[in-house]
Amino acid sequence: MPDPNSPPPAAFRSAVRSLASVRPRPELVVRPLEAPPRLAPYSWATSVEADIGHRGDGTDDLDEPDTSGRLILLHDPEGQERWEGTFRLVCFVQARLEPGQLGDDMLPRIGWSWLTDALDHAGAGFTALGGTVTQTSSVRFGGLSADGGGPGDAPPREDDVELRASWSPTESDGDLSRHAVAFASLVSTAAGLPPVGAVPLSRSPG
Repeated sequence: MPDPNSPPPAAFRSAVRSLASVRPRPELVVRPLEAPPRLAPYSWATSVEADIGHRGDGTDDLDEPDTSGRLILLHDPEGQERWEGTFRLVCFVQARLEPGQLGDDMLPRIGWSWLTDALDHAGAGFTALGGTVTQTSSVRFGGLSADGGGPGDAPPREDDVELRASWSPTESDGDLSRHAVAFASLVSTAAGLPPVGAVPLSRSPG
């Protein structure tokens, strides 16, 4: 493990700066996270949350966001064979499903394409990409039930899709900003946000 009194390597500091420099669209809320300490000698993490009704002015309550994601940067100066390099990016995204979507055989492939398309469109270089797409269904009871229904009411159910993935960036200059752009795009797509500059069909003309 690295000496806690020594500064992180310059390559790691530069990579973190490039990731943190990206400013996503206003519907997304970015927050710093405490990175997991045991996955690599050096690590950094951030979270991104989205809500369909988010105003982008900091006044929304995102305790229960429709879509949330985490991006973690790992760095091992000595490299790891399975990484095929010295850096590794890990992401987790969870998005609420609409009624009737749970169990759709195409959903895992669609969810995975959100990530690969985002990486490709951002021009991010990567290798050793792998991950899973999982459909989940949960029912809340008692104090965890948000609607406070009566004893005879059916407890609320939430259906979600979860994407877990990791990949190794291949940029020779250490600039990982395109990966941050891709991650923000992934969260936006999972949240159902329209492309930047597009007007949702449900919005009335001004």
